[in-house]
Amino acid sequence: MLLLYYQEMQKLVQKIQMVDLKGQYKKIKSEVDSAIQNVIDTAAFINGPEVKFFTTELEEYLGVKHVIPCANGTDALQIAMMALGLKPGDEVITADFTYVATAEVIALLGLKPVLVDVHPDTFDIDVRAIEKAITPKTKAIVPVHLFGQCADMEQLMAFAARHKLFVIEDVAQAIGADYTFSDGRKKKAGTIGTIGCTSFFPSKNLGCYGDGGALYTNDENLAKICRMVANHGQSVQYVHDSIGINSRLDSIQAAVLRIKLRHLDEYAAARNKAAQFYDRAFAGNQKIKIPARVKHSNHVFHQYTLQLKGVDRVRLREQLSAKEIPVMIYYPIPLHMQKAYADARYKKGDFPVTENLCSSVLSLPMHTELDTETLSYITDSVLELL
Repeated sequence: MLLLYYQEMQKLVQKIQMVDLKGQYKKIKSEVDSAIQNVIDTAAFINGPEVKFFTTELEEYLGVKHVIPCANGTDALQIAMMALGLKPGDEVITADFTYVATAEVIALLGLKPVLVDVHPDTFDIDVRAIEKAITPKTKAIVPVHLFGQCADMEQLMAFAARHKLFVIEDVAQAIGADYTFSDGRKKKAGTIGTIGCTSFFPSKNLGCYGDGGALYTNDENLAKICRMVANHGQSVQYVHDSIGINSRLDSIQAAVLRIKLRHLDEYAAARNKAAQFYDRAFAGNQKIKIPARVKHSNHVFHQYTLQLKGVDRVRLREQLSAKEIPVMIYYPIPLHMQKAYADARYKKGDFPVTENLCSSVLSLPMHTELDTETLSYITDSVLELL
């Protein structure tokens, strides 16, 4: 019996992934294969019908007037900042606790990244910290809807309006999330600010099978400029009105995204089911703080991220790895302590919340294919090791 149990556990642990793209693909294989084959058969690889269909369908899903597809999420941020006319020396405020791409684009364009701390419970940008960071050179704010839950956009938009600032939503981890305003209105993440930017990297909640990204806005003129920037600065072929870049979503990726968009809400429900299992398992454990939920946003759980208290994170990660349970640390080093973004304005201790999070967070497997058996094995193992 013990041998049989061990063999079953070995089968189980071999399939545990942070993101199970193979398992997800198997369920939609016939749809995806047919869509890809159709692109190959028509040879419309660039700017083909699938791109146009996906653009329209995503506009309808988001309830936004304009979606501008591009090559990846980082390009989306760059296109947004170029289209908004930000100039070298302009200051752009963003969160210290985020992936580097958010600040990377600001720096690449010669703008000045201004980093601020985040909320200790939600990981999202702290509007109070923004108020302290604003200067006459501040031109835009980039809130990051981290791990799948919206930042406090109503408060942030009111602040931006008072100071005449652009708001560029980084929604790469929260596509499909709903934001609820105090008056009951709802909008999709990324459709509230001046412009939204997302990534279709394979591991994202809506991910393609390569690279991809998009911008979305209700501003017709801004959408026109974004399309021009993404297409070498041309609105008419061979007529270049401005400096642009070459950034486009290819037809095969669009075909895949069309299929997966139809399942996006279903995927979010599956992720929430897994998150609720984790919640119940860890409830009341003094060494674990589960992800907070807020009234103004639902959660689509790009990541399920714990905060550990009084736990040797390195040792726990090694022990879980020995049990074939993958975990990740998003993110181990604050932006202000990265060599590339070293700045005399910032020093260790200036961002206490971010620094604490970077030393205490741990993300568990989170995807659409997690079953009860796998979740039980993960949670039992974590609790046993703690």
